[in-house]
Amino acid sequence: MISVVNYGVGNIKSIVKAIEFVGGKAIVTNEKEKILNSDAVILPGVGAFKTAIQRLKPLKNVIDSLTVPILGICLGMQLLTTKSYEDGVHEGLNYIPGEVVRFPNSVGKIPHMGWNTIRIVKYNELLDGIEDNSYVYFVHSYYVKTEERFISTKTKYGIEFASGTAKDNYYGFQFHPEKSGKVGLRIIENFVKISKR
Repeated sequence: MISVVNYGVGNIKSIVKAIEFVGGKAIVTNEKEKILNSDAVILPGVGAFKTAIQRLKPLKNVIDSLTVPILGICLGMQLLTTKSYEDGVHEGLNYIPGEVVRFPNSVGKIPHMGWNTIRIVKYNELLDGIEDNSYVYFVHSYYVKTEERFISTKTKYGIEFASGTAKDNYYGFQFHPEKSGKVGLRIIENFVKISKR
């Protein structure tokens, strides 16, 4: 069972549908006991960092204790980092060292919205069967700055930024796999597979 953590952000239903479509089982919850008994956890994300991290704080000790795969999607990936500069300075969960910063105005239209490609720079199991330069779907105004060793995929939008991260049992994607067609479904299927071990 995969717990999709409910901390008041959007896009949860489409993630659950995608998990079920590839043969997985999911619950939407913010109950500590259910999260502790999960085979994997997803931190979804459409919303503001400040609000989301405030609602996640009561669950941080639970998430700290987990050794199962944890996937952060869009805002969820940003929450995995050390801190964010969105509407002030806010501490993140600090599982993947890094900072969340706004795109510079020089990139053009913000938010970065729509289909764009990912360049695989460091393979992990969630990228099994994913071709380099595959198209995926983005909606974001902020991006993660982190060390090269934690970056799994990069994307160009005026600048090149980390569109995928990984460290230990923590994985993050800035794009939305649940909105990224066959490529995204393969990523979610891969996540379901590693959750069953």
